[in-house]
Amino acid sequence: MAAEERPQRMLVLLGEGGHTKEILILVDMLGPEFAYGYVVTRQDPLSEHKIRLTGPLYRVTRPRGKDDPAWRAGLKLLRTTFEALWVMLDFRPDALLTSGPALAVPFALWARLLGKEVIFIETGSRVHQLSLTGKLMCYLATLFFVQWPQLQERCPWAIYAGRLC
Repeated sequence: MAAEERPQRMLVLLGEGGHTKEILILVDMLGPEFAYGYVVTRQDPLSEHKIRLTGPLYRVTRPRGKDDPAWRAGLKLLRTTFEALWVMLDFRPDALLTSGPALAVPFALWARLLGKEVIFIETGSRVHQLSLTGKLMCYLATLFFVQWPQLQERCPWAIYAGRLC
């Protein structure tokens, strides 16, 4: 009797607001054939309540706040980077799925170092310019999607597949 194959494990990073909405639309489209795990920041009390396909939930430090001075953002990024490694080793995903919060960068670094796929969707609010996270993820993601065709000029290997919402 052959051992039953385990479902692919997808670690989903939820940003706040629009990032969460977009990525959870995609998760719903992908359906229940994946085993999902979710990452939210400790400062986000709302995103976890919008998850419909359940899985373990990890809380990490937001890498930077909008008003953080550079030194504080650096310390937070360092902390988040270590928390990201712990989550990656605990959940052991086959792929990472994100739509662009700053949280994506430390997770993507670890995912690539651990030989995992990184799927990045630039947020639909970005029509003419990539976000800062998008500019970095353009080089870290194994699949990079944009929701506006003109953004393909900003990252030549980006895939335009339409809008999520």
